[in-house]
Amino acid sequence: MLERFSEKKLKQWYHKKNRKPLVLRGARQVGKSTLVRQFALKNNIVLHEINLEQHMDMDKIFQTLNIERIIQEIEALVGANIQQPGMLLFLDEIQATPHAIAALRYFYEQKKHIAVISAGSLLEFSLSNQKFSMPVGRLEYTHIGPMTFKEFLNAVDPVLNENIASYDLNTNFSIQSHKKLLARQREYMFTGGMPEAVMMYQESESLTDVFDIHRSIVETYQDDFSKYAQKNELALMQRVFRYIPRYICTKVKYSNISQEYRANTIKAILDLFEKARICHKVYHSPCAGIPLYADIEERIYKLIFMDIGIVNHICGNDWITIQSLIDTQLVNEGPLAEQFIGQHLILLNHMPPRLCYWLREKKVSNAELDYVISQGNLIVPVEVKSGKSGSLKSLQQFIAQKKLPFAVRFDLNMPSLQNIQHQTITKTGKEMVSFDLLSLPLYMVEEMPRLVDQYRQAR
Repeated sequence: MLERFSEKKLKQWYHKKNRKPLVLRGARQVGKSTLVRQFALKNNIVLHEINLEQHMDMDKIFQTLNIERIIQEIEALVGANIQQPGMLLFLDEIQATPHAIAALRYFYEQKKHIAVISAGSLLEFSLSNQKFSMPVGRLEYTHIGPMTFKEFLNAVDPVLNENIASYDLNTNFSIQSHKKLLARQREYMFTGGMPEAVMMYQESESLTDVFDIHRSIVETYQDDFSKYAQKNELALMQRVFRYIPRYICTKVKYSNISQEYRANTIKAILDLFEKARICHKVYHSPCAGIPLYADIEERIYKLIFMDIGIVNHICGNDWITIQSLIDTQLVNEGPLAEQFIGQHLILLNHMPPRLCYWLREKKVSNAELDYVISQGNLIVPVEVKSGKSGSLKSLQQFIAQKKLPFAVRFDLNMPSLQNIQHQTITKTGKEMVSFDLLSLPLYMVEEMPRLVDQYRQAR
């Protein structure tokens, strides 16, 4: 059984006084159904699960919006009274009966005592073809993504998680733990966070066995596209699905994806993929103030994929390839490191998951900062380096322009906090910049919010 941190979210939701039906959002095969089953089992809750793909005739029942009749039919299916205390109704694969989503509002308005969770595969694909309105304000959503690196560690080497959690800015970090964590993080870059892949590695301790799991997941997605896409869109969907992993963390140009389709058609597919959490758009923001997302430039964005393990599979990177990459191969591993960090920053964000980056395009000198986030009233520029060294030129220019006191860099070095003073070129000429740089190894990305707060409190 794989431990998921999202179980805490479900527990908080279940014990709310004014509980709304919960919709689990997330890409296919990230473990939404297993999460609900594990939550019910661990908390001694009686689970009534209905896979609506196996009962598609229920769509007509949900379409009536008659909550008494709906409950009567559900109870006939499960063979039990679902209105007793200590129970949970789970409507899985809800995309098969889309009117069930509209009917969820009546559970909230008329049957609040019934705890209801729903989940679906590529739910947004199905909803894009529906004409009813979503029950805004009557539902609660939570985002479920692939397993994080810390969840992966809990499965394969939990002691190392304790080492990460105990680190703060006033202590030294163990060199031996650092070496072990770098090795484990390299393993995660290949396995990724899809629960089936992690479970295979946990059981077999063979990274080569993970390859077949990745292949099966990719084939499942391709099959799903054929269910929801119109005939003239299927080939484009499949092309976009394979394009994104090969060009992760690169500014999107529609002409690079296909010259056979109109830009609006390609954009519509990317929008759909983003809604289905297959990919995430990272928009350019001038970062003039908080919230960073308020003045994004929607035409300028790069993409990160749902899972780094699937990225490597689609790109043809087997374990031998990943293992042989050395720290100085920034060209090859750089996008993977940026994908790793971006994937985790998305999971650390609240709904809806959003990320920004900063881009300055000039004929003579371009500058790009991998990510920019905010924590409280602090704007935090984030630079990702796949190796142990690398220029901070773009970061220094951003710091100088925005007059910021603090930045975060992810690389393969030991964690540290240091003051950086450096001369950089700005519009007005050379300028000395001074800022505090929190340097963290890639594997500490999930500790970043805690450590940034520690820095803020000490200022």
